[in-house]
Amino acid sequence: MTILNPKHVLFDGEASSVFLPGDMAEFELLDYHAPIVSLLRPGKVQIDWQTTIPIKRGMVKFDNNECMVLVEE
Repeated sequence: MTILNPKHVLFDGEASSVFLPGDMAEFELLDYHAPIVSLLRPGKVQIDWQTTIPIKRGMVKFDNNECMVLVEE
């Protein structure tokens, strides 16, 4: 899983659970989730229920068990 903003890599590592603030509702991505692309609203990304990263708007792409989150600064 990777979380990026325009200037930094905020997180890069393994994760089995990612909780995200989707544009319509919060949702969780687990290992082998179906492919998805979603906009994100301001909130927090929670990784494995241990690491929390506050974000502004952004987007997430999950495909082939790889999660990429792009967020505003």
